[in-house]
Amino acid sequence: MKKYPGNVFMIIAPSGAGKSSLVNALLKNDTDIELSVSCTTRPPRPGEENGREYHFISVEEFQALKDNNDLLEWAEVHGNYYGTPKTFIKQAIAAGKDVLLEIDWQGARQVRQQFSDVTDIFILPPSIEELEVRLTRRGQDEPSVIARRLLAAGGEIAHAPECEYVIINNDFDVALHELQQIIATARLRYTAQAARHEKLFAELGILDAASN
Repeated sequence: MKKYPGNVFMIIAPSGAGKSSLVNALLKNDTDIELSVSCTTRPPRPGEENGREYHFISVEEFQALKDNNDLLEWAEVHGNYYGTPKTFIKQAIAAGKDVLLEIDWQGARQVRQQFSDVTDIFILPPSIEELEVRLTRRGQDEPSVIARRLLAAGGEIAHAPECEYVIINNDFDVALHELQQIIATARLRYTAQAARHEKLFAELGILDAASN
């Protein structure tokens, strides 16, 4: 597969594990990462804005993107469709920018098929009981929706072994520090450095750097 000078990071977690809070804190402190804004057919939650958390579109609009092969990945989750626009990702990493995807395990599988050097990180809650507390505390879903999310969480968590890294979000500050460490480490991998500094590697005589 082609090596890009930019990195692709995927953050995967069941609803309520603290994924969005960690991502927001990471992006605030690291301006070298761009968030990929996915599209979804679910309605906005209180406080969400179109184009910031998601591109909120109709089922018909989503279907058109899928039919035109304009989605890097897509999935149906809790009765709603989610997908990642393909063009933005490829343009960003080709320009040397790092891109972060908040994604579910189904979408992560699709992305891995297209990018060989993706860095995937699974966020776990400290317990199912704590997950229920967090889902209830945020006050965004009806009790029936919370119950459905808790039932789905076990199946989602079962896919944690598919990721290279796992963070247990018990203490937020600790989890954020661990996430930042993973990002920094991934940027120093040989393939990432070779693609980002292709000219330098060639000057130093590492002639096969860009093709590894």
